[in-house]
Amino acid sequence: MSDRIASVERNTLETQIKVSINLDGTGKFNCVTGVPFLDHMLEQVARHGLIDLDIHAVGDLHIDAHHTVEDLGITLGQAFDIAVGDKKGIKRYGHAYVPLDEALSRVVIDFSGRPGLEMHVPFTRGSVGGFDVDLFSEFFHGFINHAKVTLHLDNLRGKNTHHQAETIFKAFGRALRMALEADERMAGQMPSTKGSL
Repeated sequence: MSDRIASVERNTLETQIKVSINLDGTGKFNCVTGVPFLDHMLEQVARHGLIDLDIHAVGDLHIDAHHTVEDLGITLGQAFDIAVGDKKGIKRYGHAYVPLDEALSRVVIDFSGRPGLEMHVPFTRGSVGGFDVDLFSEFFHGFINHAKVTLHLDNLRGKNTHHQAETIFKAFGRALRMALEADERMAGQMPSTKGSL
């Protein structure tokens, strides 16, 4: 597989975002969004997915974090779509279970070319670290629509909202890592009977 890198800029009247990724990185992370808890979650994706992420976002945070979080999901999804390329030779599917103390989450992803999100995360509080947990859904919807992936997110148990969120993002990183790994037995073949994804 050739270098799997991408840089994407998204500029609107509400946000200005630049994302650079390397899918074959070492987990390097540089992120400034003005939304600290989201930065913390994205660092989990980089570290556990071994994906280099460089993210800079300026948004209308004087209103709230909604536009910044949603547009970041969109921009990150676009970057993944470009970096993955034609998907030949990848495993395509990835999954991970991740615990953190009392919390346990499962994430399953398919680089299917078809956006789909099933998110079942019964957060025990409405916010964590000043972050409205409703915005996680906006982030993941933005991501799946532009990365063109099917994504299942399930928090199987948990009482601490921070732990619930962190297990989701750690498992997301691990599932991405698995799905994007080269499958030596595929030898550059498309992982689909359709011949395209």
